[in-house]
Amino acid sequence: MSSLIYLKISTSTNIDIQNFKLYESSFLALYTFNQTKGRGQFNNSWEMIPEENLAFSLMLKSECIKISENLFNFHTATIVRNFIANLTKENVEIKWPNDIILNKKKIAGILIEKKKIDNEEVFIIGVGINILQTDFTNFPKAGSLFTQTKRKFDLKDVAKELFNYFQTQITKSENILEKFNEHLFLKEKIGVFNLKNIRQNGIIKNADENGFLWIDLENDGLKKFFHKEIELLY
Repeated sequence: MSSLIYLKISTSTNIDIQNFKLYESSFLALYTFNQTKGRGQFNNSWEMIPEENLAFSLMLKSECIKISENLFNFHTATIVRNFIANLTKENVEIKWPNDIILNKKKIAGILIEKKKIDNEEVFIIGVGINILQTDFTNFPKAGSLFTQTKRKFDLKDVAKELFNYFQTQITKSENILEKFNEHLFLKEKIGVFNLKNIRQNGIIKNADENGFLWIDLENDGLKKFFHKEIELLY
């Protein structure tokens, strides 16, 4: 049995979903269009304008996932990327490790947490997708499905379709790394990076199974980096 729950308002869907029971062999998802205290990666906040964007969380038992947590992170990013690409018919990319980019603007972010609830270990996948928002004055690197495609999408339809797509894809585990690298933002292109407050050019080569990103830097050569060790300026 799988369930999709709608909340008119939520502090954080990743938190509120923990109030619901996850039954045997099921997926449980919760969504809202009004999230007041959303969180992103590394304790960053995810600000949300009511009735313009989607906050969505999916909970499933960790025993359903047979791959490493690093690959699971890449797998989840690829699922969200593919969903948005199918929805928009546009070239959607993944900015390592799991930001979703459409026409050089971040339109979606992902936060994965591992929790123990009622003695059951679960993964909670939080997804925020900017759908109808037009004002990104304070977030110049962000955009929405509407700003990037000039098309308006129905919020409820997107939530339901995302839930259905997750159910068909989340337990698959074929060629995860290859699929992630196939759509890696700025792969094999010259980018500008901030490393220890020094800017230099570099070329993203690939992400590996341990979660590292390999970059060929003009000053330091080929190096690998983990989350927050280097910043891509775009």
